[in-house]
Amino acid sequence: MIKDLPAPHHSQARGGTLQEGRRTDSRRHRVERVTTEAERAPAGAGGPDDAEVGRRFAAGEEQALAWAYERWAAQVHGMAVRAFGPGPDAEDVTQQVFVSAWTGRAGYRPEQGPLPAWLTGVCRHKIADTWARRDRQRRVTEAAVAELNAAPARGPAPVDSTVADRVLLLGELDRLGQPQRGIIELAFFADLTHTQIAERTGLPLGTVKSHIRRTLERLRDRLEVDGAALHA
Repeated sequence: MIKDLPAPHHSQARGGTLQEGRRTDSRRHRVERVTTEAERAPAGAGGPDDAEVGRRFAAGEEQALAWAYERWAAQVHGMAVRAFGPGPDAEDVTQQVFVSAWTGRAGYRPEQGPLPAWLTGVCRHKIADTWARRDRQRRVTEAAVAELNAAPARGPAPVDSTVADRVLLLGELDRLGQPQRGIIELAFFADLTHTQIAERTGLPLGTVKSHIRRTLERLRDRLEVDGAALHA
């Protein structure tokens, strides 16, 4: 089932991160609903031929998304499994392919090739993106662990913007729910103060502060766990 969307572009944070998050959630839930229905449909439930599915997909017909998922999700997932092995990364790539394909369907031209071939291209891009993200995670985590090991007598490191920068670079932002994700984006991408975030979101100032601190503590702990795993 489709679960996640790629993280929003950071350059959009200043202009309304929470509103964009709601629009993203709406698109994600629509795709999730359609593909869930496809998973529950009886095998061999019929439908038009592949060429017609492609034309309807390009036209934005939701039923075509369900047919595409039913027919080609296994092929996409197989590519992801060959790249990463069975597990969360392969599942995430499969999900991202269909979300990205649907939201970017204006880029598909049925007259230029069949839909499964286009989905294969989207999958290749998502696999490359995932490998790049893994490499960034490894390098940033190793640097952070090296810094922590360089000053063992200082005790626990404070929760500050440096820790936030690192964990955000690691792609941990994707795992946060709302309102925590929106608050963190406003604080570290839009450079808003706690008071400004409270005014922007309508949340009490104390709630904003507690969300930021608890979220950064959790992210820092995850960073340290990742670093320990590298040296295990």
